Amino acid sequence: MSDENEGDPIFADRGFGRVPGLVVRIMDLSGANGSDPVEVVRGFDTIAHANAFARRYVRDSVDRCRTPGMAADAVLETWFAFGEDAEVQGAGDDAWRSASELQDFAARRAVDPEERNWRVLDPRREDGEEDEEE
Repeated sequence: MSDENEGDPIFADRGFGRVPGLVVRIMDLSGANGSDPVEVVRGFDTIAHANAFARRYVRDSVDRCRTPGMAADAVLETWFAFGEDAEVQGAGDDAWRSASELQDFAARRAVDPEERNWRVLDPRREDGEEDEEE
């Protein structure tokens, strides 16, 4: 973990605590990969970190499926056809699930860009795998 994240509660060793083996599986809802994930993101130290990453990833995916004036049910239909879901594994009952917020995500566009900024929480950033297009 980099020093820039020090003190951020998402990365803190409290609350849910550090949990080895946490991963977030990115699932292509179009079915192109079948039941296999598009990718598996590793390197999360805390459940809060994995949950925040997954939540923002799905939030971004839902908003990318939205066009101006689109009704919530149409946003969901488009997301289920073309979007990506994120599944937190290794957190048991504490894992964030998209179903818990999907209706809200579809009903309203993210106002704060940070709601969609999963890249800042991506643990691969520290490994030098971050895309340079931010």
